[in-house]
Amino acid sequence: MTRGTLVDGRVCLARTDAERAPLVRRLGRIEGQVRGLRAMVEADRHCLDEIQQIRAATAALREVGLLIIDQHVAAGLRLAARDPDREVVMADLLRVLRAAMAEAG
Repeated sequence: MTRGTLVDGRVCLARTDAERAPLVRRLGRIEGQVRGLRAMVEADRHCLDEIQQIRAATAALREVGLLIIDQHVAAGLRLAARDPDREVVMADLLRVLRAAMAEAG
């Protein structure tokens, strides 16, 4: 279970190895997709192929973002339930969610 601590008005996560591993795995696959895209551009592959690779990498990044948000919100809610600065914790959660929504739009 991801633990959170409040540092300078921000919820900071302390992930377990099991919580970190899927993020690192996904990011490794994304790195491979981006390297593949670069190779496609260097080889002057058809634009549709390149765009499909971009879409795949973008979708993969979105999934990583959702996992991170999930961990942040879960840890933040647990922290808010016991921390006397729950208003500060909730403000941080809203800041993170707003940032995520701005990227999605």
